[in-house]
Amino acid sequence: MRINCPYCGDRDAQEFVYRGDAAPVRPPTLEGSGDEGVFDYVYLRDNPAGPMREYWYHANGCRNWLVAARDSLSHEISAVALARDGVP
Repeated sequence: MRINCPYCGDRDAQEFVYRGDAAPVRPPTLEGSGDEGVFDYVYLRDNPAGPMREYWYHANGCRNWLVAARDSLSHEISAVALARDGVP
């Protein structure tokens, strides 16, 4: 699999560390969201088959956090952006 880093260009996926689904949104305050909201955020994750957004860390390159739009069935990556710039 190849990932097109915005800084380093097209690189092999072995340079990156997969850090999970980018869809979960942290509750505004953990204290005010109740035990169920915190439990859902920390422990419950979907495992969709198809398009999803994922966090990747370029550990052996520019050390930036990226968000990639990837199809989990074909492993095709359609878009990559810096995590600080927003989600593709």
